[in-house]
Formats: sequence, structure tokens, C-alpha cells
Amino acid sequence: MNPSQTLPDPAPRSFASDNWAGAHPEVLEAIVAANTGHAPAYGGDPWTAHFHTLSRELFGPDAEAFPVLNGTGANVLSLQAALPRWGAVICARSAHITTDETGAPEKTGGLKLLTVDTPDGKLTPELIAQEAWGWGNEHRAQPLAVSISQTTEVGTCYTAAEIRAIADHAHEHGMVLHLDGSRLGNAAAHLGTSLAALTSEAGVDVLSLGGTKNGLLGAEAVVVLRPGVAPGIPYLRKMNLQLGSKMRFVSAQLTALYEGDLWRRSAGHANDMAARLAAGLEALIASDAVPGIRIAYPVESNAVFVVLPPEVAERARARFAFGDWPTGVHVRRLMCAFDTTPDDVDALLAAIAG
Repeated sequence: MNPSQTLPDPAPRSFASDNWAGAHPEVLEAIVAANTGHAPAYGGDPWTAHFHTLSRELFGPDAEAFPVLNGTGANVLSLQAALPRWGAVICARSAHITTDETGAPEKTGGLKLLTVDTPDGKLTPELIAQEAWGWGNEHRAQPLAVSISQTTEVGTCYTAAEIRAIADHAHEHGMVLHLDGSRLGNAAAHLGTSLAALTSEAGVDVLSLGGTKNGLLGAEAVVVLRPGVAPGIPYLRKMNLQLGSKMRFVSAQLTALYEGDLWRRSAGHANDMAARLAAGLEALIASDAVPGIRIAYPVESNAVFVVLPPEVAERARARFAFGDWPTGVHVRRLMCAFDTTPDDVDALLAAIAG
């Protein structure tokens, strides 16, 4: 069989997920540059040491970085390292750790998740209080952590002030604050802030630092932001199958993304394409050219959630892949990536318009 017959079209385009995009060319260059000679395995290499130094420049002198292989692993490792066996995690009912990780926090991490309904994907101190109770009751898993997603599963962003309010509330009750930052770069680009402003400076204790959704090739990191929060993390990383032997190739990617402005350029471009898509949809709505469509949530990142009637969605899917979302009737998720082009956006809008 000719191998080319098994490959996709040379440049298929999708709005299904930013995970569908390839690796950024600058990241691939970093991988190639790291592919030289021999280097110590399991993170004992110069690339990993350099990323550890970089993490302190990004997040403060107390930061400790642990590169890992995927986002689920980062979330499970972060929370498992920060909590005792009897600890529980308060999170939004829509959070990735409870809706999209196949029970990994429970099955692998041994963690009880206490979920709370949210109108826009974001927790508040008042919402957290619904499950923040029962300390000292041996019949209840102890609420000892809060986990928030940045951005949320409906594309909304926490401001630094909102995170600080959650952190203060969590710390007052003896809980740690974990941030699932799979799209942290998109949030920082949208809000015009540094990464630290939304994490260490806002009171976050442990961070799952995203990379894959912003152009990396299977590279994420756990960053412990407060000393003593996760004392067993070096051992748990190995136990949880997240310690790569050729770690230099993971660390080289993380450095390529975060040492300069690549993370902001890539995330900002994806956000801009989502804004272009949202503006085009708003024009269709204003003209009533496609009855029944509406934007479901504020567009604050690289995600656009839109209500599309079934016949409209079917027509658009003849050209592009995108997801159905369980937060409402006929809600579709349209994701932009670092390599989404204006022509891609305009072609999707034309497919929706019919």
C-alpha cells in the first residue's frame, strides 16, 4: 500500500480543538536543536535545568517546575501531591478534571471531587462555600483543595482579582488552590497580563502549565508555586507514569514556548481568530441571515460557543469538524488555534451562512 493513501489531505482545517493543530515550527526547531549527542535521562539534562530556572523567572523565586507528558497527568499529579489520601477537591461541575479525564483524578489520584454548578464556568467564594464544609467529620471526604480552570470549559477567563478572592477564601479555610492552566496563555493574552499575575501573584499554590494546546508536542508541566505544598511530587511523577526518560525534548519545547513571547503570540493569534469568528457570527445574527443562531457565552479566549440549529450544523460540518457541547441545546464549540487563518474563519462563516 502506498503510505500516502493513509494520510489526510495536505492541510486539513478544523475547529474541533486546538489539540488538532500541529506543532509550532519554532517548537519543532527546538526539538531538533536538542537532538544532539547524549544527555542525562529523566530530567538530569541541561534543557530541564534551564526550564527550571526559567520557571522562576516567570513565576517567582519559589517556583519549582516538573515537566510532564500530558494535561491529565499534570492535573492528577498536582492535586495528588498537594492532598492527603482523605482530601477532596472542590471544582466546577463543568471542569475538565471531572468531565473530560475519564475519572483519572478519582481512579489514579484517589481524589474525591466535590462539584458545584456555575453559570459561566467560574467558581466564586460563595459557590465554593456550598461544598466547603464538614472538616473534622470522619464520614465526609475533607475539602482541602479548590481547582479552577483557566480558561474555563466554556471559554471564559478569571481575572487576577477573581483568582485572588478565591485564593484568600481557600487559604482562610485551610485549602490549597490549584489552577488547571491548559489555556493559561490564552487568558493572559486576552487580559493583557503576565502569567504570574494570574497565578503566583494571585495566590495560586500549584499550577498545571499548559503547552500542547498552544503548539507543543506532548509537553506540559506542573509548577509548584508555594514551598511545601507538594512535598512528594518527585516520587509521584514517576509513580504516575509522567517522568519521561528523554525529558530534554519535553523541556526544550517548554522553553521554546515560554522563554520569549511565542506563548503570547500564538495564544493571542488564536484569540484574535476567535474574535473574528464571533464578529462574523454577530453579523449573521444581526442580519437574521441564519435564524436560530446565537452566541452562548462571552468570547474571552480562543473558543466560541454558539447555538447552531441541527440543519445549520450539518451544513457546516460538510466542510469543518467541531464539537457539540453539553451545556445547552444545540450548543457547538468552535475552537481556534495558533495556526488558524482568517481564510479558515471566513470559510467557516460562509459554510454556516449557507
